[in-house]
Amino acid sequence: MPSPLCAHLLRSLESDEEATLRSLIDPDRVQMTIGPDVPVQSASGIHILISGRPSETQLKACGPNLQALVIPWAGLPPETRSLMRQYEHVSVHNLHHNAVPTAEMAVTLYLAAAKMLVPLDQSLRQGDWSPRYAKRNKTVLVHGKTAVILGYGAIGQHVARILHGLGMTVQAVSRSGIAPSGTSTPCSVHHPVSLATLLTTADALFVSVPLTDDTLGLIGQAELELMPSTAIIVNVARGAVIDEAALYDALASKRILAAGLDVWYNYPKSEPERTNTFPSQYPFHELDNVVLSPHRAGAVGADESEQNRWKALTDLLHAAADGRPMPNQVDLELGY
Repeated sequence: MPSPLCAHLLRSLESDEEATLRSLIDPDRVQMTIGPDVPVQSASGIHILISGRPSETQLKACGPNLQALVIPWAGLPPETRSLMRQYEHVSVHNLHHNAVPTAEMAVTLYLAAAKMLVPLDQSLRQGDWSPRYAKRNKTVLVHGKTAVILGYGAIGQHVARILHGLGMTVQAVSRSGIAPSGTSTPCSVHHPVSLATLLTTADALFVSVPLTDDTLGLIGQAELELMPSTAIIVNVARGAVIDEAALYDALASKRILAAGLDVWYNYPKSEPERTNTFPSQYPFHELDNVVLSPHRAGAVGADESEQNRWKALTDLLHAAADGRPMPNQVDLELGY
């Protein structure tokens, strides 16, 4: 029997988390170590390091046989991207364990915005039933509408399946313009050159692309002006994919109908700031046509979330140990 693959998770875990992870790993295939420091290993060193933001010292401590870095979430921090360009022999991989809950939150934000759920809730909490009797209903019928999904990875594909079930016509935009092989695709997939045309038909725009040099500010004033005045935007990607000022102006002026936003432009920089930091330099929080979420789209119950994470990690490690391709490889040049 060949020697097991040596993998190290560069963080500490609670005892129950560690027990869960170790219960999933086959010790005959993967020798797992866990902790904030890279351990001293045998001559073979560490084959796979699991960390989102390793230092150069930690990478060197793994030894010359390091094969892969696994970032235990979706995304590629800029500092990690820069560092890993110096390690061309080391592949970089993501975990996509939170794709389904993120897609569910995207659709939740859309439905909440379409049905004006937040202002209706706030009125009734004050005993105010007047929205029920208003002559003009501001809510939107979802069935039969057209949705455009910008970014057709794991999240975008699941969003498409849900929207298809709601009776929507779904169009998607991906870098290749080609539907992923081996997946059921309840929508048409287009190249980015078609984005402007698609926006003119978009009753809903779901943003689920990674933030790269190419997607920074991809949706700006010009793109927002192409959309129908009844359009709703949902962003579960990164705030900066949509120009901050342009989005605020479009919502404040009712140029577009509404938005559901889970990602932002300003985040707390310390623990004390977590209770008094607005998510933008613009007062999105004053607008009744915006549903605000504090970048929690990928979260579910703590036990379920970590179970999903460790299952995805185990599948990846077992693939490497068996000599099979490791999934979710990141292209350092593209940034995702």
